[in-house]
Amino acid sequence: MVTKQLSGLPEDADLTRADSLAREIFSDIANKWALLIIETIGDGTLRFSELRKGIDGISHKMLTQNLRMMERNGLVERTVYPTVPPRVEYCLTEPGRALRATVDGMCDWTQRYLRDIEESRRRFDA
Repeated sequence: MVTKQLSGLPEDADLTRADSLAREIFSDIANKWALLIIETIGDGTLRFSELRKGIDGISHKMLTQNLRMMERNGLVERTVYPTVPPRVEYCLTEPGRALRATVDGMCDWTQRYLRDIEESRRRFDA
């Protein structure tokens, strides 16, 4: 996996630049699965199977890929317990909890404007 390196230049934080580290991070977290994982974990600690059950439609592969990406970006903490079989739990880190506030806002927005969006779609599709 190739990743951009932070050089301390303003370009690194510029989302409009295709070669910025900020855009790479934004691209990682701005997908439906990452947002749903953040919302599902919430303030708790969940095992992989609990996360999968809590997110309808996510495949084992997609959950694994997104959890790895989120762990790499410091949003999720993965704890492995030395049991047989191994027990693995996931919780949000401080940056993950801060991002959750934004995700909660997006969920609130969706619920607030769902009827408006449905009506607009009906008019558009007619």
